[in-house]
Amino acid sequence: MPVKGTTLTSYRPLMQGTNGMVVASHPAAAMAGLDVLRKGGNAIDAGVAVGIALNVVHVDDCSFLGVAPTVMYLAGRKEVLTIDGLGVWPKAASIDYFQKNHGGKMPDGVLQSLTPAAADAWITALSEFGTMTFGEVASAAISLAGDGFPMFRYLAGRFKTAYDQYNTYPSTAEIYLPGGRAPQQGEMFYQKDLAATLSKIAEIEHSNASQGREAALKAARDYIYTGELGKKIVAFNREMGGILTEEDLANYSVQVTPGVTVNYKGYDVYSTGPWGQGPTFPQALKILEGFDLKSMGHNSAQYIHTVNQALNLAFADREQYTGDPDFVDVPLTEMLSEEYLAKRRGLIYPDLAWPGTPPAGDPRNGSATTPGAPQSPRESAAPVGTNGVSGGGTSYFAVIDRDGNIFSSTPSEGTKNGGPIIPGTGLAFSLRGSQSKLEEGHPASLQPGKRPRLTPAPALVLKDGEPVMALGAHGGDHIPQGTLQLLLNVLEFGRDSQEAVEEPRFYSYNFPSSNWTSKYEPGMLRLEGRISEDVAEELRGKGHTIEMYPDWWEGSALYCVITRNPETKVLQGGADPRSEAYGVGF
Repeated sequence: MPVKGTTLTSYRPLMQGTNGMVVASHPAAAMAGLDVLRKGGNAIDAGVAVGIALNVVHVDDCSFLGVAPTVMYLAGRKEVLTIDGLGVWPKAASIDYFQKNHGGKMPDGVLQSLTPAAADAWITALSEFGTMTFGEVASAAISLAGDGFPMFRYLAGRFKTAYDQYNTYPSTAEIYLPGGRAPQQGEMFYQKDLAATLSKIAEIEHSNASQGREAALKAARDYIYTGELGKKIVAFNREMGGILTEEDLANYSVQVTPGVTVNYKGYDVYSTGPWGQGPTFPQALKILEGFDLKSMGHNSAQYIHTVNQALNLAFADREQYTGDPDFVDVPLTEMLSEEYLAKRRGLIYPDLAWPGTPPAGDPRNGSATTPGAPQSPRESAAPVGTNGVSGGGTSYFAVIDRDGNIFSSTPSEGTKNGGPIIPGTGLAFSLRGSQSKLEEGHPASLQPGKRPRLTPAPALVLKDGEPVMALGAHGGDHIPQGTLQLLLNVLEFGRDSQEAVEEPRFYSYNFPSSNWTSKYEPGMLRLEGRISEDVAEELRGKGHTIEMYPDWWEGSALYCVITRNPETKVLQGGADPRSEAYGVGF
């Protein structure tokens, strides 16, 4: 039966604690983090444990060689830092290469491979900000892979619906389709090769322990990037027609940088950098600061319209300006400035939606639009949509410990999109190159050594210098939209953590999607079925094209949030019942 919350009916009890809280896309991963906290580890140790465990139990949506963008609050330093956890294109990759060899298209498979990133993200976080060993934090993942875990509904469904993808490569089908069929819920599921790989990394670390903790972790990392495992990764990539080299792996390392931030009504909200779509959510949030959202009513037509239009304005700027800042001059300060966003806010019309993506702004000149662009939806011609790929997978988790350290992460790029398993390793390539554009001059264009514009983007929140929230979402371009709705559910409407993730959600598709090839559905707004038909009809009257999702749509699920009361230090965790996400604390 539903559990009565403070403002609405919740389907799960609110998880609470004071010593630590973990929310994650799977209960076993959450328990891995909780176990580390109980053993005295900090949020970073626990976060790495959760991340590696998710690389096992959510292997469809994230992997050890995939991506792991992370934002952290370090309580002892009173500092927010991000780890990009994102690989780069091989040196041999270029738009010209794909034009000459593949007709200007990006074929599926290993040619989309980036350098492995999640492994380096986990080890870097542990080395620089954690206290425990790789072997200690990876022990739960090793057990889950080697001793197996009961197949759960969400993953069983993925193996069934994507059967043909998993059956494409023998090395993949051998593990994920044992006996030639998709595993069923309740059956034990094993990844013996992955367990052996993670165990080998732990053994190398242990054998170098006499050199000190950091040196031992470096030896473990070297095995992946310059040692025996790295050579296997490259050799199989080349065998399958890829262009990844040992030099690409040897030259790669994650980047640790400050987070992107805006202040919203006294709350300092942080996300990841413009190498991904991290700035999109904060920009939309800041645009909304000029509206009395609470008075509109939660999920009213006026509220949904206003939030949707703010998101569309942010997506328009994303398409125009956002890309890897090592290659692109991103006007980030101007894009997030109050003066500029106040002008962008003026492009939201209360009774009329933009028929397509609104015009991008001109942040460098402080103008609401670029010169000659339409100033209202009435002046904008109806655009033509395009077919292509949208949506996305991804996982999410967060940890807050008793000291207020935060680890908020969105690991992604699992075997559903990761191409063939590298024989004998249990590991898949990172094919996140699919989020680059084969278009010269585009901020997300492909270039050798460049990061694609990644969709996963975790977040955290401080108030008066105190940590108060960690949150994140799932599902490609849905991520900034869902993260924004989670935050507003808490800050504007007083929902507790569990209520916030359970509220019905809505999503815009009124912009080119991030994935190759980009799908564009002008004016499209989709609502979960628990949003009333009266609201849907009122939105149609404002010019939106409305379609309805199921009441509890799994296409963008796995949302999680932890809140922290800075006075009482009470932690409250919420996890999405649309899937097997779960929160645990003590």
